[in-house]
Amino acid sequence: MQSACPKQYLQLGQQSILAWTVQAFLQHPTIAQVVVVVSAADAYVDEALKPDARLQVLRCGGETRADSVRNGLEAIRAQVRRDDWVLVHDAARPGLNQTLIDALIAALKEHAVGGLLALPVVDTVKRVEGGQVETIPRDGLWLAQTPQMFRYELLCHALDACPDVTDESSAVEALGLAPLCVPGHPCNLKVTRPGDLALAALYLGVSADE
Repeated sequence: MQSACPKQYLQLGQQSILAWTVQAFLQHPTIAQVVVVVSAADAYVDEALKPDARLQVLRCGGETRADSVRNGLEAIRAQVRRDDWVLVHDAARPGLNQTLIDALIAALKEHAVGGLLALPVVDTVKRVEGGQVETIPRDGLWLAQTPQMFRYELLCHALDACPDVTDESSAVEALGLAPLCVPGHPCNLKVTRPGDLALAALYLGVSADE
């Protein structure tokens, strides 16, 4: 989607997408610390986020999502323990709420690996290649969302071993482990395409500035 600023700084009601996202974590009683990783040249974050004792903004973003996550993990190494849980979330998912965070933590707090919020595929799935259309069985297919929740040391190891991934779960899977998919909700959509901002605003009950 086209905008004058990065999509996480588009307005939803009286605050940015990023502010909604961060607010969801700051309001949760079991979240000890919230870390936002941005690029060194980010010109918007200081205005978008209000100061909070539990909030850190780190200007160590990388070229890819995995790079940014790995850089952020390294930056907080002295502040965490190896077995601390880390929840990694997309900045452009403003619809995350307390119920979803509760469900994720409850499902994974005793889990040996960790996991993620995800949605079972309900539509018929087609693969189109070279003009040929193929229907893919949807049984067992899920759409990955975030947060994705893994212990600190495992997450660092997974991203070091498999840096070319589009989400943290993929890196953990590459180690031969089996993350758990925890049912999410459509409200936790990622603002990516035209129309997504209006849909996110509808879920949040606010207006959107397209």
